Amino acid sequence: MTHTALPRRRRLRHALALPNLLTYGRLLAVPVVAFLLQKPSAAWEHWAALGVYTVACLTDFLDGYLARIWKQQSPLGRMLDPIADKLLVATTLLAVTANGTLVGWTLWAAIIILCRELLVSGLREYLADVKVPLPVSAVAKWKTTAQMLALGFFIAGPAGETVLPGTVRIGDALLWVAAALTLYTAVDYALAGWPHMGEEEDA
Repeated sequence: MTHTALPRRRRLRHALALPNLLTYGRLLAVPVVAFLLQKPSAAWEHWAALGVYTVACLTDFLDGYLARIWKQQSPLGRMLDPIADKLLVATTLLAVTANGTLVGWTLWAAIIILCRELLVSGLREYLADVKVPLPVSAVAKWKTTAQMLALGFFIAGPAGETVLPGTVRIGDALLWVAAALTLYTAVDYALAGWPHMGEEEDA
């Protein structure tokens, strides 16, 4: 066996580790959820979308947890995990807006969330260049929880109203909670990154 084959096999083993496979599954769930939410009047499609979305949200917890306890954390996983999260959130927000479930003033909550995600992603990339970590805060985890719950109610939408009247209003309220926490974390991260603005990347 050549010396180059060993690193290649090691990379392949890391890429196919269960935590990374769960992240790949979350990425694959994104177009499935979007497709199922195209028809707002089809109840079964909303429940199917909610099922896929719920499993995807569970993988968000499991991939990081398993990577830590099994010591399978990798640069690939650290890169793909936030990408999968942001794609799932952004695509679901667009889908429930397009099918008419998320409307009115709550659209501004969605805009706040999407803008924050872009800004914080840019800040993380900049700070990574100057070798400054920006760890996820406890409030950000609460924000993510409120966000995921809100989107679940929006996905259920009209179908959910037949089981739990006020489903969409609950989604509205939770999304505004998530937006408020989003603003807080955006300011928190900006203040943490501000002292490092203008620093040059290490040679």
